[in-house]
Amino acid sequence: MRIAANISLLFTEHPMLERVAAAAAAGFDGVEVQFPYEVPAAAFKEALDGAAMPLVLINLPAGDLMSGGAGLAAVPACQAEFDKALQEALTYAAVVQPMCVNVLPGRLVDGVSREEALRTLAANLRKAAEAFQVLGIRVLSEAINPLDMPGFLINTPEHLDELLHAVDHPNCLAQFDLYHMARQGLDIQAGLRLLTGRIGHVQFADCPGRGEPGSGEVDFSALLGGLQNSGYDAWLGAEYKPIKPMVESLEWMAIWHDAHDA
Repeated sequence: MRIAANISLLFTEHPMLERVAAAAAAGFDGVEVQFPYEVPAAAFKEALDGAAMPLVLINLPAGDLMSGGAGLAAVPACQAEFDKALQEALTYAAVVQPMCVNVLPGRLVDGVSREEALRTLAANLRKAAEAFQVLGIRVLSEAINPLDMPGFLINTPEHLDELLHAVDHPNCLAQFDLYHMARQGLDIQAGLRLLTGRIGHVQFADCPGRGEPGSGEVDFSALLGGLQNSGYDAWLGAEYKPIKPMVESLEWMAIWHDAHDA
């Protein structure tokens, strides 16, 4: 079991580039980062190489999504902006060499039907999947709960299933976030079964609270067993907001590794 630290949320007591080495020292196998683009690509790659840490995932630039807007990928009027974001991510990824790039669907914008938004999203995911395939980088898309992010277009495993069928490209898979499923009270095991063989990356945080495992009510032992039974053998991304001090928030790691090795 390989676990990546999401250094957008973890080790924030350090400057971004120093978080890579901090994650390595804490026992993580790799790192992921939401939006790394303010850090020069060459400097980021140097930090990764210096710590011998693989970069598992970055997000495609998402416009105004994180400030409450609709984002880019499902907005027909933002096609030029999406194409520019895609080119920016391709250029950056060619240097830092992530394994995966996550294209966030975004929110449903006023004046656009859900059907039109989904057609736009599927076309943009297909375009991204084709472009990143040349670099050997997998494209993902993620379901996010509408309680934390109202209006988000893709919320459930069923939505992801529909989207992947619409995209119909071998280089486009689901990013499955256990927290976002738990936040909605969904049957996570059923979601894993629905998407078996089409999950390219898994992220986790406990719920409620989005803290470290053990801070909430999620039965991670059962979910990790479900992932193994489904044949999933890729990375797990720790994308939580530490409730305890950073080092103490990592107590779950030894338990997970012991359970996996047993």
